[in-house]
Amino acid sequence: MSDAWLSVFAGGQRIVSLSGFWWQIAVLVLALGLALFVRNLLKEANPGMKETEGVNRLRKISRKGLNRIQFPLTMLLATLIGKAALVHMHLDATLLAFATPLLLSLAGIRIAVYLLRKGFSAGPLLKAFENVISTAVWAVVSLHLLGWLPGVLAALDGLAFHLGGNRISLLLVIKLVITVALFWILALWLARLIEQRLHDSVHISESSRVALTKFSKFFLLALAILVGLDAAGIDLTALAVFGGAVGVGIGFGLQRITSNFISGFILLFDKSIKPGDVITIGSKFGWVQELRARYIVVRDRDGVETLIPNENLVTTDVINWSYSDKAVRLKLPVQISYGDDPEKAMQIMLDAAFASSRVLKEPVPLCRLMNFGDSGIELELRIWIQDPENGLGGVRSEVNLAIWRGFKEAGITIPFPQRDIHIKGGEIDQK
Repeated sequence: MSDAWLSVFAGGQRIVSLSGFWWQIAVLVLALGLALFVRNLLKEANPGMKETEGVNRLRKISRKGLNRIQFPLTMLLATLIGKAALVHMHLDATLLAFATPLLLSLAGIRIAVYLLRKGFSAGPLLKAFENVISTAVWAVVSLHLLGWLPGVLAALDGLAFHLGGNRISLLLVIKLVITVALFWILALWLARLIEQRLHDSVHISESSRVALTKFSKFFLLALAILVGLDAAGIDLTALAVFGGAVGVGIGFGLQRITSNFISGFILLFDKSIKPGDVITIGSKFGWVQELRARYIVVRDRDGVETLIPNENLVTTDVINWSYSDKAVRLKLPVQISYGDDPEKAMQIMLDAAFASSRVLKEPVPLCRLMNFGDSGIELELRIWIQDPENGLGGVRSEVNLAIWRGFKEAGITIPFPQRDIHIKGGEIDQK
């Protein structure tokens, strides 16, 4: 056993050998039970208000902050009362004297981490690990207050192995995780701040805003990892071989993922597709909801969201109905019988177009006689609309229905196939 571990063990033995040790343990156990009881009691009395209840933000933050320090403060109060009782009984209270600053530091650290999380707004990851971070920081502070920190650090540094020319200890790994995590949280906060500033800017287009947000986040996170590694004492030049191995892995196993990621940046910077566009790719028609690192989210008229890989948008034909101009021309083919007046039918079709609020008056709707078909005269109505994001089927149905009503009032018929059955010889079975 190393000298560092022996010093830590000796410190623990000194505490156990104190007079009145078990009385102090009993006081701490009672204080712990009282703190848990009060916490459960407050949870039942104040179950927590939901966001929709419109609670003032500052009041809610204060209430949640007090909930986080209630446990250590209640335990501290009970410990102080127990310490006074032991002193009155002329019993040793050294262990309780050690516990007092530890509980105070726990309360301070928990409220500090909570306020930092609210200030950083770093997302659900920091929220999920709030208790872990508080406990880790408190453990370090506790070891420092007890005077055990140098011995524990030396003991952790003694647990090491050699990898190539580098010495890797457990202490180095812990420092690496902590420093990278801290720089990662700072990078997320900076990325969120940049995103909010870009969102408030009215001089930047939506696609540029998304591109700058994603690029800044990717750059900051990569920088956070490199700075964290350097701060932890890792030689970055040693990562060159590892980077080459990662490059080979990307070339083989992660080729499609990398292709989608790069294609996403191409779409963002060339502004060919942006949130709010109406696109058709293959059999999919819908509205672009989001541009992600690997895919875009397209919502169709049924409310179904489809995730389309970015690579597909770069390598295949995509119809962007709102790329440079939202005005879209629609063609509505109609047939009439040879016995009807085509000019009258064409005028009815134009009147139906002008009656629709979604059909543009400029460019003016047109009606053309396209062909003399086998079943009737083929006409085609050509109209322009300005809002393809509202769908194409609705305006088609509206205009076609108006044409049907006009034809019915004017006595114009739409031909349809009619078949005559001729029976040659034989008799029809009446059964």
